[in-house]
Amino acid sequence: MPPRRVGKGATEDGRRETELKLEDVVPWGRSKAEYVRMFALTERDLLLGRILDCAGGPASFNAEATGEGASVVSCDPVYRFAAEEIAGRIEETRETIVAGAKANRERYVWDEMGSAKRMGEVRMAAMRRFLEDFPRGLAEGRYLADGLPALRFAAGEFDLALCSHFLFTYSGLLTMDFHVVAIEEMCRVAKEARVVRAASNPLVQEGGLPEACRGGEKS
Repeated sequence: MPPRRVGKGATEDGRRETELKLEDVVPWGRSKAEYVRMFALTERDLLLGRILDCAGGPASFNAEATGEGASVVSCDPVYRFAAEEIAGRIEETRETIVAGAKANRERYVWDEMGSAKRMGEVRMAAMRRFLEDFPRGLAEGRYLADGLPALRFAAGEFDLALCSHFLFTYSGLLTMDFHVVAIEEMCRVAKEARVVRAASNPLVQEGGLPEACRGGEKS
């Protein structure tokens, strides 16, 4: 979801939490199958360790993986809202997202989805699965309203931390300092961190990606 601008100038370490308004959120969630492809997740990753999904939004990864025996915690500031509120915002924005993908078709790889219409159907199925699971998962502590770059977890509490299409996606809103602190935080709370980013992001193209952030990027 598009965040407000934070980072350098917010606080000394860039960790101030900004007020989140639901009208600023564009919810868009992916399925477990997409997570497996994006993050190259193996059966060992899924079943033999604790996974943290940062900026998880309305993805169905937590619901699906938990149902198959995995230990997953998802964190996103949007989880402070009720399922009904998130569902309403999804309905308000989904057609705009699909129309945008259709209008910019040449910027997408359609090997998996085939079309913007199909993409919308797949993502809506994932988000409905999330909405079904959200109340129970919230009560079980699987969904937490934490947001990067400051997480409540102890050092090394997770085996794997994931972050998809958040870091290096909104570089017009999030500073380089924010990205460095966020990735360092993921590495603090997990033994391994994997980030999926937009390949065309200017922070990467212009040579601005710091050494601390290299090595695990996926386009």
